[in-house]
Amino acid sequence: MIQTLVRPPRRTRLAPTRALSTTEQLRRRLLGRPRTAQEKLWGWLGPAMLTVVGGILRFWNVGRPHQLIFDETYYVKEGWSLMRFGYERKQDKTTGITNNPDSLFTMGNPHIYGSNPDFVVHPPMGKWLIGLGESLFGINSSFGWRFAVATTGTLSIYLVGRAAWHLFRSPLLAAIASLLLCFEGSEFVMSRTGILDIMVMFWALAGFVALLADRARTRGILARKVAAMKDAGTWDAHDLAGPWLGWRPWRWVAAVCLGLDVATKWSGGYYLAVFCVMSVLWDVGARRSVGVRRWISATFLKDALPAAVYMVAVAVGTYLITWIGWFSHPGAYDRQWAADNPAVKNDGISPDSHLFAWLPDPLRSLWQYNVEMYKAALSITQPHPYESNPWSWMLQTRPTSFFYESPPPHECGAAQCSKAITSLGNVGIWWFGTVALAVLLFCWLLRRDWRAGAIWGGVAAGWFPWFQYQQRTIFTFYSVVFSPYVVLACVFVLGLMLGPVTADARRVLFGKVAVGGYLLLVTALFIFFWPIWTGQVIPQTHWQWRMWFPSWV
Repeated sequence: MIQTLVRPPRRTRLAPTRALSTTEQLRRRLLGRPRTAQEKLWGWLGPAMLTVVGGILRFWNVGRPHQLIFDETYYVKEGWSLMRFGYERKQDKTTGITNNPDSLFTMGNPHIYGSNPDFVVHPPMGKWLIGLGESLFGINSSFGWRFAVATTGTLSIYLVGRAAWHLFRSPLLAAIASLLLCFEGSEFVMSRTGILDIMVMFWALAGFVALLADRARTRGILARKVAAMKDAGTWDAHDLAGPWLGWRPWRWVAAVCLGLDVATKWSGGYYLAVFCVMSVLWDVGARRSVGVRRWISATFLKDALPAAVYMVAVAVGTYLITWIGWFSHPGAYDRQWAADNPAVKNDGISPDSHLFAWLPDPLRSLWQYNVEMYKAALSITQPHPYESNPWSWMLQTRPTSFFYESPPPHECGAAQCSKAITSLGNVGIWWFGTVALAVLLFCWLLRRDWRAGAIWGGVAAGWFPWFQYQQRTIFTFYSVVFSPYVVLACVFVLGLMLGPVTADARRVLFGKVAVGGYLLLVTALFIFFWPIWTGQVIPQTHWQWRMWFPSWV
């Protein structure tokens, strides 16, 4: 018997570990371990490459069908009216040419407007963007009608990857987040339909990413300033409140984005409120972590109070700027309301006293118009076959049918054909996301994981407000606004499945197989539902295969 001799490994001298500076110690406490240049590079490149893929999918044949579908009948025509007149005009049926304005508009006939202003229930920002696409590609181009939504939907894929990078500091998880949003069904359909909700999602997500960038930047500044004080021996004189963190440009960017969100639909106001509070809570945690003794009062005076002033001011200013067309045209709806209703100062006695009598007439008129818009939005209560309760949104039990036709049999080679566009979320993401949110709630409340709280904040701001309007006619596709945060919840749990860096080989293999299998499932579901997301002509039996539940029909 031959015995194999194994040579023992040669001893190597370990390089002495360099002591961390005070700044590095504080940075690790506030931001975790520093990432390598390669990790940072892939944190950009991974989402960018998937954004290209998502853009190709969203822009491919986005002009089909060449007709106005669902609420495009409002926003596409209102967008063109803004570009032509600066404000929304009515389709005047007294002219005799507007018996079927949708058909005329589809044929490229812009003469569907009268001279009277139209009363609308949403601010103008999203319609300005839709109108810009129409101006670039022509009124008879359905590609132009949907150019703006396809652009914002595509850019959102990149933004969710950047959000994941800031949350998890992992290029792999950043790429997974972009991949999931790329293949998310409701985001995909809304990126190909000329209505406003995808833009509400985009601006809120852009504000979220800006605040995450602000968190990383200001914690680095805080670590550096506190370390300088400690090294100089002056920290004891400043530890009651800690240093001022500067003007924080990323917060200004977030304020602009959230102002544009409100200027697209008022529901964006909930994101402004939730994200501002969330950002301040991050400041509380940062000051407490570095040893500030009065961390609550210090945060209030040095962070929260300035943020409340300039973020709200910037958001309101941004909102007002989007009404520039309305301000510039005396004939716009309610533009002359203040002149027709002179203000009486609120003296508490006069019956006609007005709370905002001190405002200039144009702003007072806009305030009145906004009050009317809010009342009108609440009054939309007529039944609709595809309305749904917000309780059902996470499970996607009642998706909205945007378009359905039965083409002639020769177009699909079967006895009956179907051509449908249904705003159905990728159930692999939404159903898994429902479980993931429960996991995040546990991690947030019991483990105090700030990332879980941030993701829940994004979900809550887009979802919870609708529970107070259950008497109103509302639809499942509104859930697209918080779909990026559902994706981030899935990524959070997928990261747990992959395991920590210290896990053994068997644990790592199990995690990779589980995560890889899940991503393949999501991709397969995207391919399977593609025909009913893009209006493909298929045999009716194939359409029925995709209607898994009676409530989907």
